Amino acid sequence: MGYAHEYAHAVLHRGRVPMEPTDHVVDWADGPRKGKFYPDAPAFALPGTEDLADVPVAPGLLPDSVPARDADRAPGFTLPLLSAMLRDSYGLTGRRLGIQANTDLAGLPFHTHANWSRGTAGGGGLYPMGIHWASGPSAPLTPGLHHYDVQRHALQRLLTGDVTDRVRDALGADAPADALDADQYLILSVKYWQNSFKYNSFSFHVVCTDLGTLVQTWRLWAAPRGLRIAPVLWFDEPRLNELLGVPGEQEAVFGVVPLHWAGGPAGRRPAGGAGRPRTDPGHRPAVRHRDAERSRTLLDFDALRAMHTATLAGATDRPAPGALAAAAAPTGPPPAATAPRVPLPGPVLPDTGVRRALRERRSSFGRFDARRRIAPGELSAVLAACAQTRLAGDTDPSGRFRLARLYAFVNHVRDVEQGAYAYDPDRGELRLVEAGPQGSFLQRNYFLANYNLEQAGAVLVPTVRTTAVLDAVGDRGYRLAVGTAGAVAQSFYVAAAALGLGAGVALGFDNVSYAERLGLTEGDEAPLLIMALGHERPGSADFRHEIA
Repeated sequence: MGYAHEYAHAVLHRGRVPMEPTDHVVDWADGPRKGKFYPDAPAFALPGTEDLADVPVAPGLLPDSVPARDADRAPGFTLPLLSAMLRDSYGLTGRRLGIQANTDLAGLPFHTHANWSRGTAGGGGLYPMGIHWASGPSAPLTPGLHHYDVQRHALQRLLTGDVTDRVRDALGADAPADALDADQYLILSVKYWQNSFKYNSFSFHVVCTDLGTLVQTWRLWAAPRGLRIAPVLWFDEPRLNELLGVPGEQEAVFGVVPLHWAGGPAGRRPAGGAGRPRTDPGHRPAVRHRDAERSRTLLDFDALRAMHTATLAGATDRPAPGALAAAAAPTGPPPAATAPRVPLPGPVLPDTGVRRALRERRSSFGRFDARRRIAPGELSAVLAACAQTRLAGDTDPSGRFRLARLYAFVNHVRDVEQGAYAYDPDRGELRLVEAGPQGSFLQRNYFLANYNLEQAGAVLVPTVRTTAVLDAVGDRGYRLAVGTAGAVAQSFYVAAAALGLGAGVALGFDNVSYAERLGLTEGDEAPLLIMALGHERPGSADFRHEIA
């Protein structure tokens, strides 16, 4: 077993055995920016996005039952479509000024402490993912490597010249054919310090969820338009780090997303692909611009460095097709499930647009209200959306294997008795694990005071067989396992927003207590998140900054 097994065990037990360093104190005054800053790189604004027609969110959240409409399908990405996807996912779309129970409330009115909303959820609201676009000949821009500046919704040119052949070479000849057929790529990097300054050793786990939330947002955004997002997670990582000009120990490439451009290569290798001489190994273009770090003092954490090293090993050893079958989520009832079954209505989502749902996505932070119970159909729709979530990357291009299983702690759902349940997505029903009120258990095993979990209609818990994933595909699979949980969290948020329900996802809970409660201690299912769902108190105070 590699180091990732040890790290996974430490994460699962951190509620009882704190991870080192136990004396870490966050220096908020010296914290990093929420985004990379290239002061000398030229920038140009991306096209406006508000005129682009919205499309229903249901084909992305419930692809097995709601197909994309023909009228919404696009022949491929265009610059306006890419601009809209970036803004709707990671761009700053609003300012958080609502009255809530999080600890940052007092500072929100001050611009230096402003909290800007994004369509994608981020662990701790830190957003360490860097988005880079390697543009090839089929795009309207001069080919090059660009960084997405979230503050200005602009692209900064970091390098001029077509480097997509370098990206394809890094992906490897055994990468999925559609990845090698593309000549446009989004390269996702993680700047560790942007998260570790707060979460220290736990940060590697958190940034893996960030990978999943962002990729899933893109999948939800693209699916109703007939576009496919399929991340590649196995590739020559040092080579792409070199291309971006980043030291892998501080910032590393976590994923590559091929984009198929309207009018670009389709079903054939682009110019510079297979069938021509390989790139000159002596010519190694690299970005010379450097991110200007705000923090004066940067700290290193042994567990973070060890996990970076562990997941870097075997980065080019792509797992064989079907390797994840051994790590798929169980399909039968859990060992602790008893006979009572609760059938749920078929999952249905309203005709809410993707953009609207992403703009309305937020964390409820103490605003749940038990006086209004959620409907069984609402719970069914959110559970189904989460259960249908796949990252569908190079390890499982067809999305055949479900890696996450869902449990529901029911507090206030009409016609469903209080209790802990396992969700069966194939039957659309709940199986009782433990009867009775769950509110005191939920609140007692949550570390912070910013959620009133006993007031939530239900708290959903995705589990992943993390160690089985590591056994099946190696230590690099940790990014996939935890990224899957992050993707589930994003589906949860978007489904809740589409239904007009409050939602909140948290990492700070006693994972072991949940495993014990659900009867999972004899198996390898690991509870990775808690996801609270319910109605919010009516008339909560807020401030409309956009009309001020």
